[in-house]
Amino acid sequence: MSIALVPTMGALHRGHTSLIEIAARAADATVVSIFVNPKQFGPNEDLISYPRDLNRDLETLKMSQARLVFAPTPADMYPDGFATSVKVEGLTQELCGKVRPHFFEGVTTVVAKLLLQAMPDVAVFGEKDYQQLLVIRRMVRDLDIPVEILSGPVVREPDGLALSSRNAYLSETERPIAAMLNRRLTEGAQKIAAGEDIRIREEAGTKTRPQDGFSSVDYVEVRDADSLDRLSSLRLPSRLLAAARIGQTRLIDNVPIGG
Repeated sequence: MSIALVPTMGALHRGHTSLIEIAARAADATVVSIFVNPKQFGPNEDLISYPRDLNRDLETLKMSQARLVFAPTPADMYPDGFATSVKVEGLTQELCGKVRPHFFEGVTTVVAKLLLQAMPDVAVFGEKDYQQLLVIRRMVRDLDIPVEILSGPVVREPDGLALSSRNAYLSETERPIAAMLNRRLTEGAQKIAAGEDIRIREEAGTKTRPQDGFSSVDYVEVRDADSLDRLSSLRLPSRLLAAARIGQTRLIDNVPIGG
């Protein structure tokens, strides 16, 4: 019997269930993990307030194609004396890694543990967290972990906002502003594909986010879709990636350039 793993931090939404559907097509049985991983949160981040509703998540999974749910506690994953971490160099030092230097080491450590615990044939991750997807693929390749990493496309609200558990933080006034992130990225990708200078578009994107109502902008950058190398001239496949904040909510998104 083949096994697929879909790692999540709970607060499940249609983005997660779309990954479960991909997993169910790829393997005979799908395991969904639910674990809010403390090692990927910084000291001033939202570990305590991160949305949690295990009972609701379990009801959601009853209506999905998941066969098994694994919901460990922090003590299960990191027992007393735990002293090992997994770190991927290079890929983790750019984009989100500059702003959240602790984040990716926490992700790769917990994902490595989940892969070893479940021993799946495939594991499925969403493309909304595009940098994370490539970091996990690099870790699996470098450590010779026998699993195929599949990806699922970004699932969006009708106005383009990428689904995220953290969208629950958005106020009524912040919600329409949040949708502007994808709108601006889509416009920017179209202009770059049409020949606009990449650096000009990146700078324009950084300037327009505050004008749209975002509190701050972490980055707006064009990257090679396979390596995440920064590009000065367009080559395909590539992605336009951004991270911006509205109040206490940090949003990330990305779109392909040129199809």
